[in-house]
Amino acid sequence: MFAGAFSSALGNLLVALLVLAGFAIYLTLIRQINARRLTTPPGTGLPGRTFGLAEAFLAAVLILFLLMNVAAAAGRSPTQLNTRDLVANFLLTLAVVFFIAAFLKIRGLDLDALAGFSKTSLKRAVSTGIVLLLAAAPLIAVAEGLTQTFLGGESSKQEIVDLFTNSRTIEQRVMIIVLAVVVAPISEEFIFRFFIYGVLRRYFGIAVALVFNALLFAAAHTHLPSAAPLFVLGACFTLAYEWSGSILVSMAMHALFNAAQLILLAFPELFQQ
Repeated sequence: MFAGAFSSALGNLLVALLVLAGFAIYLTLIRQINARRLTTPPGTGLPGRTFGLAEAFLAAVLILFLLMNVAAAAGRSPTQLNTRDLVANFLLTLAVVFFIAAFLKIRGLDLDALAGFSKTSLKRAVSTGIVLLLAAAPLIAVAEGLTQTFLGGESSKQEIVDLFTNSRTIEQRVMIIVLAVVVAPISEEFIFRFFIYGVLRRYFGIAVALVFNALLFAAAHTHLPSAAPLFVLGACFTLAYEWSGSILVSMAMHALFNAAQLILLAFPELFQQ
């Protein structure tokens, strides 16, 4: 009995330390971002400040479209996600990405400078993403635990998770992996962090833009049980982008997070504990 109680207490202590470490790392990022903001002369800083009224109008239309989609999803009964719907959703998302990119090019804005693609190497973006994702994991776990508590243990798994779990062919699983690990991180980070956050940051400041962007990111997934973890995840992605100045870092974090989720699903017996 004593050994069991000691083991449980030790486990709780370890979890608490991991959560505190995660908070400390992201609090450090916030402090560095704030210090950089206070010491940066007006008119300089992240290239996102070059977004203008045309981009603000496009972002407003996009936000309205997302909110309408959320409202429509809330008003209909839950349906089982199928492969055709999944592909259609990703194709629509890619179409939005290409439209935004073309719009910005026509407007004469430099995508590389705006998103910070060349600000860091892919290798460094991945290594930074791993560290920041490990720091975010305990915070996401806390949000997950609170969700389970307040929703009476209702699963926070999204429909794509169930689709992957119930897939009967290797081809379908490979397609889901490609969409979740490659297409979704690139397209969603481009839309939410690079464009929508960039425009909101330009007109409302970092704090308001971060909170609203994280809320929109969580709501856009139209899955209430995963809203709190997705809010934390979106906030961490945004802080990573703001701190690094490169969208590649948040893309790497997003891809790594989705990959980790799929690995847990593919090999449940290895991670049962």
